Amino acid sequence: MNITYFGKLINLLSLIFIFTVNSYAQQSTFDKSLSFIEINKPKTHAAIDSLLKPFRRDTDKMEQLLTLSKQHTYNEGACYAVNALGVIQRDKSNYDNALGLHQEAQAYAEKANSDEFKIISFNMIGVVYRRMDIVKLALDYHTKALKLANSIEQPTSSISHNIAVSQNSIGNIYLVLKQYDLAISQFNKSLTIGKRIDDKLGLAINYHNIGYAEEAKEHLDNALVNYQTSLNYNNNIDSEIGRVICYNSIGLIYLKKGNYKAARPIISEALKKALDLEDQFYIVASYISFGKLELQTNQLNSANEHLKKALQISKAYNLKSSVAESSKLLSEISKKNGDFKAALNYYQDAEEIENTILTKQNLQYVNDIVVAYENENKNNQIKALAEENESVRLHLERNKKIILYTSLLLIPLSISTFLIYRTRALKRDKHILTLEQDMLRSQMNPHFIFNSLNSIKLYIINNDKANAVYYLNKFSKLIRKILIASKEKETSLHDEIETMKIYMNIENIRFSNEIDFVINIDPTINTEVIKIPSLVLQPFLENALWHGLSSKDSGKKIALNISRTSSHYIIVDIIDNGIGRVASKKINDNKHLERKSLGIDITKARLENFSESYIGSYSLEIKDLYNSKKPIGTKVSLQIPTLKVT
Repeated sequence: MNITYFGKLINLLSLIFIFTVNSYAQQSTFDKSLSFIEINKPKTHAAIDSLLKPFRRDTDKMEQLLTLSKQHTYNEGACYAVNALGVIQRDKSNYDNALGLHQEAQAYAEKANSDEFKIISFNMIGVVYRRMDIVKLALDYHTKALKLANSIEQPTSSISHNIAVSQNSIGNIYLVLKQYDLAISQFNKSLTIGKRIDDKLGLAINYHNIGYAEEAKEHLDNALVNYQTSLNYNNNIDSEIGRVICYNSIGLIYLKKGNYKAARPIISEALKKALDLEDQFYIVASYISFGKLELQTNQLNSANEHLKKALQISKAYNLKSSVAESSKLLSEISKKNGDFKAALNYYQDAEEIENTILTKQNLQYVNDIVVAYENENKNNQIKALAEENESVRLHLERNKKIILYTSLLLIPLSISTFLIYRTRALKRDKHILTLEQDMLRSQMNPHFIFNSLNSIKLYIINNDKANAVYYLNKFSKLIRKILIASKEKETSLHDEIETMKIYMNIENIRFSNEIDFVINIDPTINTEVIKIPSLVLQPFLENALWHGLSSKDSGKKIALNISRTSSHYIIVDIIDNGIGRVASKKINDNKHLERKSLGIDITKARLENFSESYIGSYSLEIKDLYNSKKPIGTKVSLQIPTLKVT
């Protein structure tokens, strides 16, 4: 035997085996579900669907469910099965068969006295009529479904889904009648429900329909965004029909934009998938899309062939809108080929069909139905509000005596609460005043004043009048700013920076001007507007000077960096290249450091009090910096809120 042939035979037998095993596994799962349904007879669509959803496109399995349901007079199961069979027929464009099955399902829903199954069946019938472009009947059934669904006080997710289906279908009817803004309004209502119940199929359908309406209004970019969103949802739920619809629509947007290179492959893929699905409705749509592309690129023979196929299928399955659209396009091709008689015939056929759909009577009928529905809804809301108002009135009457009696207790309670609040407020104000006084004492440290004046005195002794006058002016200006700041809880970031420049300038005298002090401010920060606690940065700069740099020999640097992390905060980083906190602690172990610790504690308390009036709180982080385990300085990061509570 030929080895190649033998190999192919083995592969074929393997595939048959895998298919048999999968079929058996599926059959086993279905049999278990069917057995469960036979015993328990679940009453809701959601319960049955949770068991049979993978099989509802399988004609044989739905026939089995129908047979079983009839044997046990199980009307809910029969309704589910017949509706599923109707959808299978609808997707093959066998609309008469589909309509008969959905009407049979409605009868089972009536026998079961199930509002849920009635709503589903009404919607199913409406969808078939809409596919057949029978506007009045489609609208009648969707409105029936919507009225019944809205009359249920606590709708299940299945009923909510069907409310969305009704609104979507009414939107589609508006699309047929070219009432695009009204259509978008209905789709958005349906979309809101779809998002609430996480109905990905419903979201895919509604985004596509909104895209179609936007395209009709020549808003091509908006249309493309909605089509692509719909495609994402269809990919998420692995819907081939959804992909066909979106590919056609996206391809036609590219076509309208003149991007034929992008349009061709996506429309080709849509046609291929539609032929595989054998859904005549979408096969027609794909042929029409291809015909439009070829007409635009002047491939008239090929366009003529595809559009005639679309026309033939549309007539066979009574797809009126598709007959009209393909006829108009064939009229255009005939005109380009010089066959004006054929062009006229095609155009007249299209106009005749469109006139049967877009009649004034149809438009008026749709508007009348929708207005009547909206009025009924408003009347129901008014009635519900009136009942609620009466209930509230009675409730208020019952509460009058309670209010009368409790008011006598509330007055002294309110006075007590006010006194407690006032006492706490006075304590808080006293605490703030104490903090401000402590802050002033910290800044007006006698050692700092003495050392500063002593440094200026040395300039005088050395007859350096210019520096003596310069630093004396700086010193007096700093003292003035400290005294002003002691009266203010807040200051602008600009004033704080200017004060710190003067402070560092004076302190630098004692370091023989060896310290390189730089300030970097994010250009997006408006320092005049942002408020911070006055003199809040001084204790950190003082620590950097006397505990980081005082024991360093040379190359002493301090950087003050101010940046913005968000609209609510700024970050102030104070970075020195000193000896680090560990080495500083060893040097200062025998010194009195209470004043330094107190200064930081006061600053934290002031920041906490400051943050109470702002959104968010402050944060403080002090971090030792290392290079290969060698200390290279200290970084203080202070996050300060900037957005006040309104």
